[in-house]
Amino acid sequence: METLASVMKNDRRWKSHSKPSSSSSSSSSSSFQSSKASLIMAFLSCLAWLYIAGRLWQDAESRMLLSDLLHKNSAKRPRVLTVEDKMMHLGCNEIGRKIVEAEMDLTLAKSQGYLRPQNASEKKILAVIGVYTGFGSRLRRNTFRGSWMPRGDALQKLEQRGVVIRFVIGRSANRGDSLDRNIDEENRRTKDFLILESHEEAAEELPKKAKFFFSAAVERWDAEFYVKVDDSINLDLDGLIEILESHRERNGLYIGCMKSGVVVTEEGKQWYEPEWWKFGDGKSYFRHAGGSLFILSNSLARYVNINSASLQTYAHDDISVGSWMMGLDATHVDDDRLCCGSSRKEKICSVA
Repeated sequence: METLASVMKNDRRWKSHSKPSSSSSSSSSSSFQSSKASLIMAFLSCLAWLYIAGRLWQDAESRMLLSDLLHKNSAKRPRVLTVEDKMMHLGCNEIGRKIVEAEMDLTLAKSQGYLRPQNASEKKILAVIGVYTGFGSRLRRNTFRGSWMPRGDALQKLEQRGVVIRFVIGRSANRGDSLDRNIDEENRRTKDFLILESHEEAAEELPKKAKFFFSAAVERWDAEFYVKVDDSINLDLDGLIEILESHRERNGLYIGCMKSGVVVTEEGKQWYEPEWWKFGDGKSYFRHAGGSLFILSNSLARYVNINSASLQTYAHDDISVGSWMMGLDATHVDDDRLCCGSSRKEKICSVA
């Protein structure tokens, strides 16, 4: 029989041996769990790598397929045409060359007098006065017909004296529309229009109107002088005729209210000049006749007619005409009676 002391001693020995065993079991379990997580992570990484590699291989294969298709079709694909290629294909270069040659022939024919119409006046008249007008200026035209401008039989008698007056207008951008028809109808009644068939009546085309007016007037009438007048002024017709009579038989005259001025270089402002850089560092216009009223003698108007195809136009018609006169042996006549905005009492024009 074991004593109580021996039993308690054995119990303590058993407990001391049982504790290391439990700790070892816990450590083994933790190590197993950690190894299992590592295997799972490695497996997932392997799957991700295989997925990415597969996508890259698929993309590379697609690129190779597209490259092969492009290479095979490149020979069949039409080449990109340049502007020059298209012009050659359409024959534009040849047409352009023929147009230039035709313009040169036309200029030569005009200079030699071959284009003078058969019904042109045999006797040289004093003046052709062209009053610029527009489609929306019918009331203003009627006002002029009732004031300084003769009408009907009085207009015919004035022409017999050697002075022709016509309202000058181009054609609508939409040829034959109601604007053109209204002008044609008005002209049938009044017979006081010079219609510029080749000119488009628009604000942006105004600088070119001078070329068409002087060319049409020269080809229709043989006059000593050709006068451009705005429809924004009233005119002392007898006073103008007196000025023209005083210069009769003088050649190369460019007559008007001579002025100069600053070139406007800022786009969007009134009187903006797109070609401002051509006027030098001073940015000032050369001397020219104001646009309300100016006069060209026969030789100068004929020069405009002959060279109209190559004459440069600027933002304003008076600047354009002044630039054409710069290169000619023209006599600039500065007559302040033609300054319509001045306070001089003897002036022959005034703002309407």
